[in-house]
Amino acid sequence: MKRNFKVLSLLLVLAFASCSFTSKKFSNPDKDKLLIQIITFVLEQGHFDPIAFDDAFSEELFSDYIEIVDPVKRYFYESDYKDFEKYKLTIDDQLKATDITFFNVVNERMLKRIEEVKAIYKEVLSEPFDYTIDEEFETNYENSSFVKNKREMKDRWRKQLKFSTLSNYDDIIEEEKRTKEKNPDYVLKSEAQIEKEAREATLKSINIYFEDYIDDQRREDWFAVYVNTIVEEFDPHTYYLAPKGKEDFDQRMSGKLEGIGARLQKRMDYIKIVELISGGPAWRSNELEVEDVILKVKQEDEEFPVDIVGMRINDAIKYIKGPKGTKVTLTIKKVDGTVKDIEIVRDVVELVETYAKSSIVEKDNKKFGIINLPAFYVDFQDYKNINAAKDVKHEIERLKEDGIEGLVLDLRNNGGGSLPAVVDMAGLFIKEGPVVQVRSTDQPKEVLKDRDKSISWDGPLVILVNEISASASEIMAAAMQDYKRAIIIGGKQTYGKGTVQNVIDLNNMLRNNTSGDLGALALTRQKYYRINGGSVQLEGVKSDVNVPGRFSFIDVGEKDKDNPLPYDEIDAAQYTPWEHYFDYEATVENSKKRMSTNQQLKLIEENAKWVKSKIDETVYSLNYKTYKDQLEANELESKKFEAISNYTTNLTFESHGFEKALIAQDTTDLKEKRERWHVSLSKDVYVEEALNVLEDLKTSYPIKKVATVQN
Repeated sequence: MKRNFKVLSLLLVLAFASCSFTSKKFSNPDKDKLLIQIITFVLEQGHFDPIAFDDAFSEELFSDYIEIVDPVKRYFYESDYKDFEKYKLTIDDQLKATDITFFNVVNERMLKRIEEVKAIYKEVLSEPFDYTIDEEFETNYENSSFVKNKREMKDRWRKQLKFSTLSNYDDIIEEEKRTKEKNPDYVLKSEAQIEKEAREATLKSINIYFEDYIDDQRREDWFAVYVNTIVEEFDPHTYYLAPKGKEDFDQRMSGKLEGIGARLQKRMDYIKIVELISGGPAWRSNELEVEDVILKVKQEDEEFPVDIVGMRINDAIKYIKGPKGTKVTLTIKKVDGTVKDIEIVRDVVELVETYAKSSIVEKDNKKFGIINLPAFYVDFQDYKNINAAKDVKHEIERLKEDGIEGLVLDLRNNGGGSLPAVVDMAGLFIKEGPVVQVRSTDQPKEVLKDRDKSISWDGPLVILVNEISASASEIMAAAMQDYKRAIIIGGKQTYGKGTVQNVIDLNNMLRNNTSGDLGALALTRQKYYRINGGSVQLEGVKSDVNVPGRFSFIDVGEKDKDNPLPYDEIDAAQYTPWEHYFDYEATVENSKKRMSTNQQLKLIEENAKWVKSKIDETVYSLNYKTYKDQLEANELESKKFEAISNYTTNLTFESHGFEKALIAQDTTDLKEKRERWHVSLSKDVYVEEALNVLEDLKTSYPIKKVATVQN
C-alpha cells in the first residue's frame, strides 16, 4: 500500500513563496483543466529534480491513484480495473493535453460503486455474525486482489465488518463482566443481545462515515486527491494544498489550534499519535502516549463512535478536533495490543508550549543543563523576536547563570522547520564558519555560514536524536558532528530528509483569476548538504553512539517512503574542526561500552522488536475465542516490558533560577508542566548517558572563560 507518513505538524515552517518561473499565460474556462495546466507547468519548471511525463510516470500514477481511492479494495471489481487499465500508459499524454478523462472515468465508477456498497454493508449488518467459525481476516490489502462478482464483494465486506464488530463485541462482554462484579444482582445480557448491540454500533459508525464524510465530498474534493497523487510522484514532500487544506495551513501558522493537542500521522490504515503538545488536553490526561493508535472517535452527543481506520488523515482530524470545552472519546489501541476508551475535553492549544525549554541537573557535584527543542520554529512576520535560535540562546544564558559545566541539546522527535533558524542556532556553538550547503537545479551551490564570531556556549555538548529527528534537526546534528563540536547519541540514523520546500500560492500564477481559489503547492525546490559534502537524504545523520529505541525496527524514515529523491554528494565546504576536546574519540568509545552493557537499553531493544512483530501481524482470527486468547497473550507478554516505564535514575532535575521566578508568579499550570517533564527526564536512560558523556568530555580551558554574549 502507498504509504503517506506526513506528520501533521503544528509548526509547518514554510514560507508562501512568489513564483520566479518563466512567465506563461494560463487560460482555461474549466477550473479542473486550468489547475492541471498550472500544476504540470510548475512541476516541470520549478521542481528540484523534475521527472518526465512519460509512460513510466503514467503507469506509476495509474497504480497509485487506484490504490489511493480504493486502498482496501472494497469498491472496485476486477472488471472495473480492466476498464481502467486501457489508460495505464496514456495518462501522461492526457496531462500534457489538460485532459482529465482518466480521473472522470475512475471517479464516476467509484461514485457508482459507493452507492452499491451502501446496500451491501446494510444487508451484511442486518444478519448476526457467528463468532464460533474458524475464519481469518487479512488486513494487508496488498495481499488481496479485486473481487470478481457481487457475491465476493459481499463476502469481503462481511469479513471487514465482522472484524470491526469483533472489538465492539469484546468491549460489551468486558463491560458486562465489570457491571456484574459491582452488582451481583445484575442480569447479564444474552449472547444474542451482545452480538446485536455490537453489530448496531458498527452500523451506526459506518453510517456516520458515509453520511458525514463520503456523501459530503464534492467533485473538487475528489479531484484534489487526483492532483495530489500526481504531484507526490515527484517526491514525498511535494504535495497539493486544496483551498480547504490551505485554510488549515494558515490556521496552523496562526499559532493556535482548538483540539486535543496531539500531532498525528497516518501509517498504513491507522492514525497514530506521534507527539503530545506539552500542556495540551491529551498531555494533561496522562493516558495517551506516542505510538498509540486511534481506532474510533465518539462525540459527547453521540451514542456510537465513528471508526476512523482506513480514513484519510485530514478527514479523521475533523472528527478528533473541535471547539474548546467539548468532549471527545477516543478508542485507543496501545502498542501492546490492549484497547481502551479515553475521554478528553478539548481546549485551545497555544503553540508557545512547543517552544524551547531547559532544566538543570546536578551529577557528581557538577551542574549540567538540558535544552529540549521540539521544532525549529519561526514567525516570519516577527523573526527577530520569535525563532528557535533566539530562544535557545536565552536558555543557554540562563543555564550559564546557574553555573552549568556541560549541555545536552535534545532534538529527539524534532521534525525540523526553519533553515535560517538552524543556521543561527549552529552559530551559538562555533566561532564562525559554514553550517549547511544548499543547491538548486542547475545552480551553483550556496554555502550558508555563521558570520557572528561570538559563541554562546563553548563547553562540552551532546546532541540527542532519534529516527524521526528530521530536516533542520539533521542539519544541526550534522554540522556539529562535522565540526566535532558535539557527540551525537541516538539511533542508527536520523530521518533522512535532505530537501527544502517552498509553498507556492497557485493563484499568483494568474493575472486575472475568475476560476476561484486554486489552492497551493508545496514544492521541493532545493537539496541541502553537510559541510563535508555528503547529503542527509536517505542516509540521515549516523549517531556517534548508536543506541536502540522504540523506532529502531519500524519503517519511519525517508528511505521507507514512496518516490524519495536519491542520495548524492557535492564538494565539501572549507571549515576547521573544533579543537577544544582532548578526548573526543575516547569519549565516544567509552559511551559505546557503557551502552552495550546497559540492561535498560537491552529491554528497550527487545520491546522494539516485539512491537515490530505486532505491526507485521496482518492476519487476524474472526473466531472470538481465538481472538480473545491472542489479546490476552499480548497483554501478558507486554507485562515484561513494564520495567521500561518503571526505570529511574538517581538524578534530580529542576528549573533554572530565571524560570523559578516565573513559576513563583505563575497562575497557570507551568509548575505542573515542568514537574512532569523533570520526572520524565529522571526516567530517561538516554539523558542519563548524555550526562555521562558530558562528564567524560574535557575542554582545553575552564568553563568560566565562556564568552558572555550581549542580548
